[in-house]
Amino acid sequence: MKSPRSSEASLYELALSSERPLHPLQVSPTTFKSMLTAILDLLIEEHLPATLWLKFPKGDTWESEITRYCTAATAPYTLYTLGNSQGDLAEAATPASSGHLSHLDQVSDLTAAELAGLVDSPAADSPVLTHQPQPTSLNVAAQSQRVVLPLGTESQFKREYLLLVMTEEFCGLILAHRPRSVRPSKPDSSPPERPLWLEELSPNSDEDIERRHPLLAIYTFESDTICRVLEGIHQAIAPAEAPEAVRADLESLVKHWEEWVLTAANITPNTRIVGQLLAKQLQIQEEMWHSTAIYRRQAEIATGLQMENEELQNAIRLKDEFLKTVGQELRTPLATMKTALSLLNSPSLKPPQRQRYMDMLTHECDRQSSLITSVLELVQLENMDDTAVTQPLRLSDVVPGIVSTYQPLAQEKGILLAYTVPQDLPAVSCTVPWLRQILINLLHNGIKFTPKGGRVWVLAKLQGDYVQIEVRDTGIGIAAADIPKIFDRFYRVRQAGSGEDSGGAGLGLSIVQQLLLKCGGSISVKSKPGEGSTFNVLLPVYR
Repeated sequence: MKSPRSSEASLYELALSSERPLHPLQVSPTTFKSMLTAILDLLIEEHLPATLWLKFPKGDTWESEITRYCTAATAPYTLYTLGNSQGDLAEAATPASSGHLSHLDQVSDLTAAELAGLVDSPAADSPVLTHQPQPTSLNVAAQSQRVVLPLGTESQFKREYLLLVMTEEFCGLILAHRPRSVRPSKPDSSPPERPLWLEELSPNSDEDIERRHPLLAIYTFESDTICRVLEGIHQAIAPAEAPEAVRADLESLVKHWEEWVLTAANITPNTRIVGQLLAKQLQIQEEMWHSTAIYRRQAEIATGLQMENEELQNAIRLKDEFLKTVGQELRTPLATMKTALSLLNSPSLKPPQRQRYMDMLTHECDRQSSLITSVLELVQLENMDDTAVTQPLRLSDVVPGIVSTYQPLAQEKGILLAYTVPQDLPAVSCTVPWLRQILINLLHNGIKFTPKGGRVWVLAKLQGDYVQIEVRDTGIGIAAADIPKIFDRFYRVRQAGSGEDSGGAGLGLSIVQQLLLKCGGSISVKSKPGEGSTFNVLLPVYR
């Protein structure tokens, strides 16, 4: 592979041009951060003096990781931050908090090898990285430095993030690159909603792109690759961009930069430490997986609870509406009865008028009784277990008895009532009370809305895995606008011509529908005003 010129290439390109081919991994910002955390934790736990070069994405989450290391460090360190923002450059001239020096007055007279702790330092107070007894936090802070290395304005590192660590035990590099292809075509458009974990990594809306998309990452201990990256950093440093107070020290550091490269080339990784690093990375990944699994389960539980809560609220709302409607329906006949009773007390009331009011009282009492009965039936249905046991029933054993019960009423109105139920029909899955209630409600409506001289009849036939029962009449029919509503609770069809409702509780068809749902059946209707109606009931064949 042809090696690109370090002054023109990005760090990622330089790393890929190494003698041994590297295979970048596509990782999320969360995984990239876990890789950085593993190395920093290892430095802390193993009390390793280190020199670090880093360039992290902007944001409090990433800055807090640096602060955590500086606070918890158990051995001296020198931390070089690559940056070219005004804030970074201002930091280069200002002492950092907690005793971490940002200036370079202790660095300018030292070679890079001395700073790396791999040769003896001529000065006792220099930041050497050789092993020594574990210092106190105050001693670590006093012997450590945090330095900002300003980059040229045309830096190729804008879309790259890295952590390069140099210790006696190993020299390692984590380098991430954000490809140009992840940039949106319309930067001004509103970004999509991001997951919480990504929001935490990207609190600043200005850096959405940096953390919303996967990165291409390189993780290596190869000296050739690390040396190429160090050369790239060397070419990018721009001492002229630094504040005047530290410019001379930066120039001296750059002058001795070749020592860093030679040092990196001569470090042989300690297999024990590398093994520890691998184990720590696996541990962090396992913790991340475990946390993700917990969050996923919690999200599933929360979603389930939310759905249950919505169902409960909907049930409460329906109950409230039901009670309100029942109250209104009970009050209507009572008001009519009260009016009739008041008129019956009139001394000048003639016998025909008295009889009319008495009939009105009887009608309203029947209506209220029907309403109360229907409401109780409906409540009983709703409280019934959905897994109620059905039984095999033959229509030829049930239909004739119900039809004969309604023959007197039909004859009184001059209506022909008949049925056709083949004897060889298979048994249906239902219960006797349910089937009787279904047929009674449908026959009652058919006779009620069919004028004198009309017909009502029941037909049964096999329809696939169901037995179809048709209850037909030649009555007044149902308007097209009413058909979608006739199975609603308390809905009563307006009689054609009069505009008055049909009386009754308005619950009969709703009860029929609920009963059929309980046994796995269904009901539909076809009707035209003036031509009559056909109610089609499907009952499953008993298996």
